[in-house]
Amino acid sequence: MIVVTGATGNIGRVLVGMLAGAGEEVVAVSRGDGAVRDGVRWVRGGVRDAGSLRPALDGARAVFLVLGGESNFRGESPGAVVEAVADAGAERIVLVSSQVSATRPEALSHARLREFEAAVRASGREFTVLRPAGFASNALAWSESVRTRRTVYAPFGDVALPVVDPADIAAVAAAALLEDGHAGRVYELTGPEPISPRGQAEVLSAALGEEVAFVELSREEAHAGMGRFMPEPVVAGTLDVLGAPLPAERRPGPDVAAVLHRPAAPFAAWVARNLPAFA
Repeated sequence: MIVVTGATGNIGRVLVGMLAGAGEEVVAVSRGDGAVRDGVRWVRGGVRDAGSLRPALDGARAVFLVLGGESNFRGESPGAVVEAVADAGAERIVLVSSQVSATRPEALSHARLREFEAAVRASGREFTVLRPAGFASNALAWSESVRTRRTVYAPFGDVALPVVDPADIAAVAAAALLEDGHAGRVYELTGPEPISPRGQAEVLSAALGEEVAFVELSREEAHAGMGRFMPEPVVAGTLDVLGAPLPAERRPGPDVAAVLHRPAAPFAAWVARNLPAFA
């Protein structure tokens, strides 16, 4: 049995389908009500509360851990969550961390992720750490303005980063959960090439068959908007990466292709699958 936390998120939703499609018994953990759907048992819980995870973990041989939202800053200690996994007898843990955990080891925005990495390493279980770059799905923040005004509003319009398709993260996670040979590995997951916000707007234009304008926000304007739904350390840290990325953050990595034996998906592929959100 494999337990997937964050099962309704951008990664978890895809991962649950992949594992179930491979014939695995899957327990999906999310903040919604527990049920059985499409042969998958859904349990209400998450990494913010180790106690809520314990019923879902009973009998698990592998666990996928992903933090989300406030879990990056609040909730159980990472040690308590990993202890619950270990107490259940799970042999394998796959953790989603972040590229920034390595590139900016002092960043407050990713301190809790670094704590989770340390706890997983000390667990005595097989582990794999995934460190993705920025998600292609972050473009969903523009969906309303693209639908209603055919406009993208974003800061740092010409700063290009190799955003990664969450479906590729899910596919690498599935490989690490199902296959041998990934124990102790840390995978940096990126898209195949850097693309700027302005370039993403152009991809949306091409996919929609209509011009999508790009309006560049100041850092202050972006900070105000992001601060409505993100904790302050995440806002500041995210804007630092978006506006002044380090060389390692600009560079596409080889790990998606190495694990999946195919190239990482470009931003255009993510847009093609999610075009209704912008139409």
